[in-house]
Amino acid sequence: MTVIATAGHVDHGKSTLVLTLTGTDPDRLAEEKERGLTIDLGFAAATLPSGESLSFIDVPGHVRFLRNMLAGVGAVQGCLFVVAATEGWKPQSEEHLRILDLLGIERGVIALTKVDLVDEELLELALLDVEEHVEGTFLARAPIVPVSATTGIGMTQLLGALDDLRVALGPPTDIGRPRLWVDRAFAPAGAGTVVTGTLTNGSLSVGDEMMLAPGNRAVRVRALQNHHHSVDRVGPGNRVAVNLTGIGRTDTGRGDVLVASGAWHHTAVLDAELTVLDSLDHELSRRGAYAAYFGSGEFPARVRVLGADHLAPGETGLVRLYLQSRIPLLPGDRFILRERGRDETVGGGEVLDVDPKRPASKATPDRSVDRLVAERGWITVTDLLRISGQERPASVGQWVVDPTLLEARQAIVRERVATAGPLGLDIASLDARDRELLALLEDVKVDAGRAVIGEPDDPLADHPWLALLEQSPMNPPGPDGFDRNEVRELVRRGTVVEQDGVYFAASALDQAARRLAAAFVQRPEGMTVAEIRDLFGTTRKYVLPLLAWFDRTGITRRRDDLRVGGPRLPEPG
Repeated sequence: MTVIATAGHVDHGKSTLVLTLTGTDPDRLAEEKERGLTIDLGFAAATLPSGESLSFIDVPGHVRFLRNMLAGVGAVQGCLFVVAATEGWKPQSEEHLRILDLLGIERGVIALTKVDLVDEELLELALLDVEEHVEGTFLARAPIVPVSATTGIGMTQLLGALDDLRVALGPPTDIGRPRLWVDRAFAPAGAGTVVTGTLTNGSLSVGDEMMLAPGNRAVRVRALQNHHHSVDRVGPGNRVAVNLTGIGRTDTGRGDVLVASGAWHHTAVLDAELTVLDSLDHELSRRGAYAAYFGSGEFPARVRVLGADHLAPGETGLVRLYLQSRIPLLPGDRFILRERGRDETVGGGEVLDVDPKRPASKATPDRSVDRLVAERGWITVTDLLRISGQERPASVGQWVVDPTLLEARQAIVRERVATAGPLGLDIASLDARDRELLALLEDVKVDAGRAVIGEPDDPLADHPWLALLEQSPMNPPGPDGFDRNEVRELVRRGTVVEQDGVYFAASALDQAARRLAAAFVQRPEGMTVAEIRDLFGTTRKYVLPLLAWFDRTGITRRRDDLRVGGPRLPEPG
């Protein structure tokens, strides 16, 4: 479903027009009905000639309720712009148009209302007046449909124009990361907390685990409604009422945002492009108390102009915004900036970077993903998606890496492998990133946890110390004089066994175990340490570690002062 906003000056007939189109009165408050004035947001849906549906967010036109108007237009795709033929273009008509333009709205339909109250000459003048004011704006090519909500004049034509608008806007974007800016929150009897908003960027389903920001409060979707119809799942571009568990009514309200847990980067510092309204009578600088409007929310903000001290009226430049709350944003999100002291709209723009790394004095933000990667060097695919909204294939492992940095790092890792010695480089000495880089080095091979250049030869196959251990199996020489890394590798492989600081060739232990098994045939009651020492022609220095290893591996068992055969004693040999 497509969602559009009404906009225009107070008393120009927006709510009456929506009522006629939809059968729903968007003025739901008693005060609105009493005063005949839209104060807060109203919601309704119409069925178009094509059979498709169109949702309306009816926003206030009076300047006193401009904040409510901003809350309603933050997530819409197009607009129905209303001008009364009886009054023509008014100040709030101009302000609403500028706000819609700053928010990046690109298409709309203009309804020239109350035409039953003017003659043909005044109608023609009203048409010319509207055409003149929208010239050069996104509404310059929008159809202008003269209508009367009370007599029905032009209503068929208006519905047709809205159907054409729906087609032109196309399907809503679905990036699989739902976000819903809350514009209402209430607690129906027996139903818990319900929030409403326009769903964007992804779908919602009953049972989804979500998060409410600011504050990262965990909630779960208990039920969904789309225009009073219960649904199990709803896609982007729809008005949605979400029944939440895990939060009370007083703990949420307009300006909160519902997002999928873990899918968004929440930021309080961002870089953006800002266009200052040309109607402003002063420059924009860091001085002032500002509020930034994102989605349905109003967020106090500090402003730092990048690369200059100020922006002049009508000028577009770069700024850094410092918010008081962390909210989930993406590059491309639009916002409005107002100066709270003067109570005026300053301008609006587009988010460029939700996680700036450079200090403000050196920042040159844009929406380039390559810039994001270059400023970070290494970034995971998941983190890059969170801060850019775009998927990039990994350069290595789980990381996207700046190409220049990747090439330099590969050279460093290859040099470490090349200079590591005949055993190669122990890959445990590398961090996770460098270990992943090994897979990109075509001439580097990894075997048994070590990286070498070319096909790995076994430098330990005929190691001289191993030969000495085998020549003197029960009086083995120590490793003094041999490379410690090579000694550790022989032990790791199991070629050499270390016990209590004494080293034996594994083959010598196998032979000793078979000799001992043969001796136990003659002495089944067991043998003392001294008898086993004499059997092997060695000393206590070596026989005690030997027997400790036999006991530990189950070849022998200790029974008082004797050793007897254990469960893993081999056949005599």
